[in-house]
Amino acid sequence: MDLPDCYRLLGLRTGASYEEIKSSYRRLARQYHPDANPTNQQQAQEKFIQLTEAYKVLISLIRPAPPLSSAEHPRSGTAPVDPVAKPSPQPPVKITKKSPPLQTQHLSATDRQLKEDLYAQLQQLLKQQRFPRAIALVEGLAQRLPQDVEVRQWQAITYQRFGRHLTNHRESEKARVYLKKALRTDPHNRSLWYEVERDFRRIEQIEIY
Repeated sequence: MDLPDCYRLLGLRTGASYEEIKSSYRRLARQYHPDANPTNQQQAQEKFIQLTEAYKVLISLIRPAPPLSSAEHPRSGTAPVDPVAKPSPQPPVKITKKSPPLQTQHLSATDRQLKEDLYAQLQQLLKQQRFPRAIALVEGLAQRLPQDVEVRQWQAITYQRFGRHLTNHRESEKARVYLKKALRTDPHNRSLWYEVERDFRRIEQIEIY
């Protein structure tokens, strides 16, 4: 089930908050529960199942998490992102050579060098649109450094970039897979949410026309 479908089923705007999702689901679940529709149980049950599936998808993506400490935050000195707020329009997420210095203080010398080297390679692969290779590289780095917040961000960005690339080539189903993976990988990144929402709207436009 796509994100836009989940929002529509629950009668919500895209980017609705955690509390709004819970409230809408509870209201609609009571309305369509089979026990509350004895004369139309079959259709009510189907609707109830769809609502529950949509609710689980949305909640799994935006479930509130404790704010990151300054040591854990991907960019030291910046405020933690509100995981519930609707993503606000921001410039596209980028990995560029102008990015702030990498956070490597917590790593061993070997891992620090590995991270810096693979970061440069990832930049180049994304620039060249060699997405399968970029994904393999960043997934391998994520396995090596599973607690590194920056690496998780790069992984999500790489999925989103590939999803957009696939969208532009009208491979909608495959694009959806990678866009959803991007959100699951870094679910509290508001800039990423904004970009993925744009991509899903683009997919809808392509399928309409």
